[in-house]
Amino acid sequence: MTATDAPDGSTEGPGGSPFGNYIGVERYPSQADRTVARLVVEPHHLNPTGAIHGGVLISLADNTATAMANHANVEANEGRFMVGIDLHAVMLANQQGGEVRAEARVVRQGRRVTVIRTAVTGEGGRVLAEVTTTHIPA
Repeated sequence: MTATDAPDGSTEGPGGSPFGNYIGVERYPSQADRTVARLVVEPHHLNPTGAIHGGVLISLADNTATAMANHANVEANEGRFMVGIDLHAVMLANQQGGEVRAEARVVRQGRRVTVIRTAVTGEGGRVLAEVTTTHIPA
């Protein structure tokens, strides 16, 4: 990842989700309106057909959405971590190899419940999955 890849010209290295780090999620610093992450597809991310395993796409979306929920609620929750309590995913397409990107945005932020919508895109900006998650403070 280079500084020019990030929406704000910066990058964020390890230190996010341990599981996200384990599978290779590279997350950029959250902004007021979105959180963006990417994953370079490796052979262990593929299913038997050579396409990206659905669990990898969902994990990328979930990690990105949770980062957005935590960023959006950093002041309101006095440091309490936002956890996902519901996840709805629609798998629209897939690809073999390359890179995938997730962009998460707040749909609704209430006093306790935050809803995030995350689009996972592949090569050429093709939408691979649309994921909606609901988060509450732990």
